Amino acid sequence: MGSANGLTNGRGGHPLFAFGVITDVQYADIPNGHSFLGVPRFYRHSMLVLQRAVKSWNNNKNLNFAIHFGDIVDGKCPKDQSLNAVKKVVDEFENFKGPVYHMIGNHCLYNLPRDKLLPLLKIPNLDGGRAYYEFSPAPGYRFVVLDGYDISAIGWPHDHPKTLEALKFLRERNPNSDKNSPNGLEGLDRRFLMFNGAVGEEQMEWLDCVLRDAINMKQKVVVCCHLPLDPGASSQEPLLWNYDEVMDVIHQYDCVKVCLAGHDHEGGHSIDSHGIHHRVLEAALECPPGHDIYEGGHSIDPHRIHHPVLEAALEYPPGTIMLEQME
Repeated sequence: MGSANGLTNGRGGHPLFAFGVITDVQYADIPNGHSFLGVPRFYRHSMLVLQRAVKSWNNNKNLNFAIHFGDIVDGKCPKDQSLNAVKKVVDEFENFKGPVYHMIGNHCLYNLPRDKLLPLLKIPNLDGGRAYYEFSPAPGYRFVVLDGYDISAIGWPHDHPKTLEALKFLRERNPNSDKNSPNGLEGLDRRFLMFNGAVGEEQMEWLDCVLRDAINMKQKVVVCCHLPLDPGASSQEPLLWNYDEVMDVIHQYDCVKVCLAGHDHEGGHSIDSHGIHHRVLEAALECPPGHDIYEGGHSIDPHRIHHPVLEAALEYPPGTIMLEQME
């Protein structure tokens, strides 16, 4: 799935800015398969979904950039093919005639460690594997990209302090020998799984500083993370371990209008207690060949619709947000 989200003046004018989105491509040169829940996955076809998205982005002259929300290749990709598979998908993104912003997901880290992955994805690596950053696509707006695997049992060296912290965290909260199993966990505790992660203390302080600066500059903020940040927009299992702590920081400021995520392949939407819209995007991997809709009913034919989820959140009077979806 690919989408183009743009702010317009509400009178049929050109967008203030527009951007393409896609998530969970999870390409692998292997036969089709299924998730652990039995949902069909189309590993080779996901490359075609991406190619069509990039073509549509290029045909839309108003697009300023594109964002990929993580999981560029699948964990089932043969490990001797991981590097070439990542390069192949990155090359496809490079066909877009504009900047592409990436974030890392669990499947990315199943294939390559951070030190190899971040340069390939052109993620600014300012400090020892750090994969969070921010950018401003237009005056008055800022995008904040979080690293949901800052504290994680995958991606860091086995003896890295962040790996050890993550393993200790999981031991204390998930009694199963298989830490990807939610068996016996109830409610929101079902998020304490190894394929998730957390935002660390240093990143949390950085987020606070960025949002404080956005307030001073009178900017509206869109927060992006591979892992969902609100239980209302997602099932329980894919949530960021410390989504509540991250949202406590975000809720201190009124500049954040939207949180966008991937990871939960079915997608979802919610409005939290502070009026922030949370939109989880559907996975490109599960778009079936020859079909016009996801089984959940989301159209992927090329068309343009007014999208009230984002329209209500970004407040560009008399503003609308247009979401363009395509296979």
